[in-house]
Formats: sequence, C-alpha cells, structure tokens
Amino acid sequence: MPRFSVIIPAFDAAATLPATLASLHRQTCTDWEALVVDDGSTDATRAIAAAAGPRVRLLANPEKGPSAARNHGAVQAQADILAFLDADDLWAPEKLARMAEAFADPATDAAFAGIEFFRHRPGDSRVTSTVPPGPLRIGTLIGENPVCTLSNLCVRRAVFAASGGFDAKLVHNEDLEWLIRLAGQGARIIGLPERLVWYRTSPRGLSADHAAMREGRAAALATARRFGVLPDARAEAIHLRHLARRALRLDAGGLTALRLTAEGIATSPAGFLSPARRGALTALAALAAPALPRPVRRALFAR
Repeated sequence: MPRFSVIIPAFDAAATLPATLASLHRQTCTDWEALVVDDGSTDATRAIAAAAGPRVRLLANPEKGPSAARNHGAVQAQADILAFLDADDLWAPEKLARMAEAFADPATDAAFAGIEFFRHRPGDSRVTSTVPPGPLRIGTLIGENPVCTLSNLCVRRAVFAASGGFDAKLVHNEDLEWLIRLAGQGARIIGLPERLVWYRTSPRGLSADHAAMREGRAAALATARRFGVLPDARAEAIHLRHLARRALRLDAGGLTALRLTAEGIATSPAGFLSPARRGALTALAALAAPALPRPVRRALFAR
C-alpha cells in the first residue's frame, strides 16, 4: 500500500497536466500512487494520464465538477494519506517527503505549507503565501485562508471520510467550506513554513460568476456559525483585502482592486489596514493602479 494517494481532478487539462505529472514524478518520496479523475475532457487529457506510467490511474467522473472528482478519487484511494493536486499546479521535489515527516506525528490530521504564485513558469512572480504559527483555526480561515489552494493540502483518509468530503453543490469556496468543517470537527491542521507548491494563477478566477462566489462564501460562513464562530467585520475586511491583492496581482482591471479596497476599509479600517505591510501597501497600490498605464501596472503588481 502506498503512503500517499495523489488525487488530480482534470478537465481539458492537456496544456498543463504534463508539467503537473512531471513535478509528481520528480518527488524525492516515491511512495505514492496518483489518481487522475477526468471530468469529461474533450482534449488529450485522458491520453496523457493513460500514458503517465503504472503508478498513475485514470478514473472517469464526467461532468460532475472538481469537488465530486476529489470525492470520487478519495473513495478509490489506497493510501492512508490523501494529497490533492490540481492539474495546473506544481510541487517542489521535496513536497511529499516533508509531508511524510509531518504525518509521522500521529497527532497530525492534515498539513499544508507555503506556496508561490506563478502565471507562466515558476519564478515569474515574487508573491508568496504566509503560513501562520500553530494549528489552523476557523477564525483564520474566514479571513485570509492560508492554505490558498487544495494543491497545498494533505489529509489522512480516515479524517477526510469522517468530514463528509467536499460539498459538490458549491462552485466556489468549496475548499474553504470543507476546511472550516474540518477544523470545526477538531482536526489538527498544521502548516510547514517552507514553500512547497507553485500555484498557477489566472484572471478568470476573479471574473467568474460573482453570484456563485458569494453563494460559496455564504455557505462557508454558515458552516463557521454552526461551530459557534461568528464572522465579524474584521474577518470580512481581511477577506476583501485578499481579493484586492489578488486583483492587483492578476491585473484584473484598474478599478477592481480599488472597489474591493474601498469596501474593505468601509467594513473595518483596522482589519483591512493592519498589518501595514499588507493592508496599507494594498490600499496605496489600489489607489495608484487606475491611474497607471496597463504595462506599468503589470510590471508593478502582476509579478
């Protein structure tokens, strides 16, 4: 039985899946299996997965979405630890080795690390995530989720099963809702300070259906309330700051970040602006962005 089952939901991922699988094959820890769960691709995704080697299994779960694909993969997994990996993200070679060390402690239920954002190739961005000290709490998650992407998370299979898996009805923030549920049920989720994941960013994430985004966040906050954590203005302001920073990084139009910044400061000035290195700098950048030519904005913020 392998130590890790790597679950890769994929839909029309032929352009990025080869690099994702290559980063998996470069792992210094080789005790893994991979399950590519195809969601009804019409490109070469299935052929790429089928040719990826004996440790990569191709599963079909057509037209049900990435959350259902992850749930399906978890049911088929053989390992005691599940590792999620999106079909356009990349892992550092030591990712699974460091996770194996973290899970050597039986008290660890789930683990994540730092990530580095990129658009075309690793290293083309200076933006990284922050890993808070101590086990992850619901209050942290409803502000600025430090896990950032499910490609950054490993969880014991039994813990995942007990959580009920992902809510496949949600289109956005389904990862946040599940993490809140996981933390609320008492799982110990720890963060490792090193950067082990490269997360591919896309402006499409901000131009998606805003109604679905709000519905997903509302569901996540409702889950937090069920565990007795009442979202406050500060947490909402931190969330809006996260979106504003993301808008700047992805160059999602000069006014998008400014609108989010204004809403965040109106919601909670202290929450948005503190700490200054994140809040105040985000506000200044959002103020400057609409007046700057697009090439200058990209040079300053989109790296």
